[in-house]
Amino acid sequence: MSARVLVVGGAGYIGSVCAHYLRGQGHAVDTFDDLSTGHREAAQGTLIVGDIRDRAFLTQVLRDGRYDAVMHFAAKSLVGESVRHPRRYFDVNTGGTAALLQAMEDTGVEVLVFSSTCAIYGDPVRLPLDEEHPRAPVSPYGESKDLVERMLASCRARDGLRVTTLRYFNAAGALPDGSLGESHSPETHLIPLALAAALGQRPPLELYGTDYETRDGTCVRDYVHVLDLANAHALAMERLLAGDSGNAFNLGSETGSTVREVISSVERVLGRPVPHKPAARRPGDPPALWATSARVRSELGWIPTWTDLDEIVRTAATWATSPRY
Repeated sequence: MSARVLVVGGAGYIGSVCAHYLRGQGHAVDTFDDLSTGHREAAQGTLIVGDIRDRAFLTQVLRDGRYDAVMHFAAKSLVGESVRHPRRYFDVNTGGTAALLQAMEDTGVEVLVFSSTCAIYGDPVRLPLDEEHPRAPVSPYGESKDLVERMLASCRARDGLRVTTLRYFNAAGALPDGSLGESHSPETHLIPLALAAALGQRPPLELYGTDYETRDGTCVRDYVHVLDLANAHALAMERLLAGDSGNAFNLGSETGSTVREVISSVERVLGRPVPHKPAARRPGDPPALWATSARVRSELGWIPTWTDLDEIVRTAATWATSPRY
């Protein structure tokens, strides 16, 4: 079934790839973004420049577009910045979502897929993380997303909103043809940082902690290719459009890779070393974060196709060596 979809925050990394994927599935897509961190060149369909906090404008956009569904990626997402400026994060992430929800109600749009995060869990008390793991975020970023999830659950239970939240771990990779990829300023993600170090575009990579109780002393994280994330969004939306009320799902690979394993992968893909050096642990960094995706596999039939770390890194390298924006 073809749908008209407004992708809010669709000029960013994950939003643009998801919008591209939806178009490939036959859906009509427009992009809504304020371009504060997104890129005009990444936008799919018609680009509508606006602020998610502007309820009146959102209402007009939704009314004019006659959309069947909304995908919501718009957020501030730097953990360190959220600690320094928490009000900005509650304003945009939580307040902006409240404005979007009201605009959707005012225009009769009742299907929403929300981009959430593993940051809602905080420090893990057990691994792998499942959806019933206690939620105890340790940053205002995580808190702002957790508040949104609680709002959405309440609207689902009381107000008829059909909504699914997808909790990411580490999105990675790019479109294999190099047309869309990861471009952040500042860049905080390990794979693009390691690629940039190997390509001589930045100083040696710092390994924040080399004495963790992991298989090689460095942190373990869960990497999922951005196209597999896009597939999960499409599956979630299609199920909601068919009448399902929605759920919350972790999107993890069910395995984890250490920092050193990522470095080794980059070195294999590029055929050159990644300059790196040890550094002190960062406060709040847990030794390991990885998820079970049993629920989303069972309920949505999600099966990740990018399961080899080197293949994920290879797509990221294609982008990193010749980025479009």
